[in-house]
Amino acid sequence: MPSKQLKKGFTTGAAAAAAVKAALLNFFSKPPKSVEILFLNGEKKSIDIKSVKKTSKNCFKAIVIKDAGDDPDITHKAEIGAFVKISGNKTPAINICGGKGVGKVTKPGLELPVGEHAINPGPRKMIKNSVEDVFKKFNIKDKQVDIEIFVPKGEELSRKTLNSRLGIMGGISILGTTGIVRPMSHDAYIATIKSGVFVAAANGINTLVFTTGRRSERFAMEKFKSFGEEAFIQTGDFFKASLDTALLSPKIQTIIYTVFFGKAVKMALGFEHTHAAKSELTLKKLSKWAKDTTGSSDLGIKIARANTARHAFSFIHPEYPELINHVGEKIKQNALGFSGNKLEIRVIILDFEGKVVFDSV
Repeated sequence: MPSKQLKKGFTTGAAAAAAVKAALLNFFSKPPKSVEILFLNGEKKSIDIKSVKKTSKNCFKAIVIKDAGDDPDITHKAEIGAFVKISGNKTPAINICGGKGVGKVTKPGLELPVGEHAINPGPRKMIKNSVEDVFKKFNIKDKQVDIEIFVPKGEELSRKTLNSRLGIMGGISILGTTGIVRPMSHDAYIATIKSGVFVAAANGINTLVFTTGRRSERFAMEKFKSFGEEAFIQTGDFFKASLDTALLSPKIQTIIYTVFFGKAVKMALGFEHTHAAKSELTLKKLSKWAKDTTGSSDLGIKIARANTARHAFSFIHPEYPELINHVGEKIKQNALGFSGNKLEIRVIILDFEGKVVFDSV
């Protein structure tokens, strides 16, 4: 039976561009129920418009419901809106700013300068393309267009993101490199890691603490209390990609991985993306390492029969530190290999209560 084809969605940037186009069209025709948007990869998509209305003599407001398809995120189903004003001008201009619910950049290192609203270059290009498309259709020239993008619940949504750490305050970012959200795509997560790396570098940080999620990060922050929050980056399952991203900035010299034992075993196996590691394979290899490092066949059998790495850990700690050390050293070797030995690597493994059971220093 064929698997269900996952539905693509569109980014906040595409939603903003659609809202701008709908508002602009209403200056010259009836309010549209949908508009066609040209994505930056050349694809086209019709996007439904929730509402369009006139707010003053030369201003219209339009709202779009952002649809992330089958890869929902924090902004899935959020309202993304635009106020659009037109005025006569000898020198045509398209001015774009953020309004309510759109964050402002307060730290260096992002794609936009400090003080700008967090509307990334991709969305800005899509918005300008939308304006030019409408003007071409109605043969409009010599006009100034002032655009204000807003997100009614943007500030509330931003509290569920890492925006404040990146220095984006007061709302969400208007994002998107192409305009399309592809289900199961890793682009957005990698982009977040990249932003974190560059913000840290721009703030003079050369040592980053990589963790796989909020819980491991919380313990890492407790251990490295003197580090600024910009130094901590959640890399999820992206073992190799996070290192590739760190290499993009010559200022980054050292990576400290702080991970729980379960994720550590997958990293020790050398998986570039640890979500891909199957539990049976993980435990089979860990069982072999147990026999090789401790000489205990009984331990190897227990690990092989365990349900999860966490279950296996109950047999390993604290009696067999040599096996945990082996896992830690394997992670370090793999990380050095992925980074081409261009970064200093430190590995810290935590037990499931957050206590350090291995530190490679």
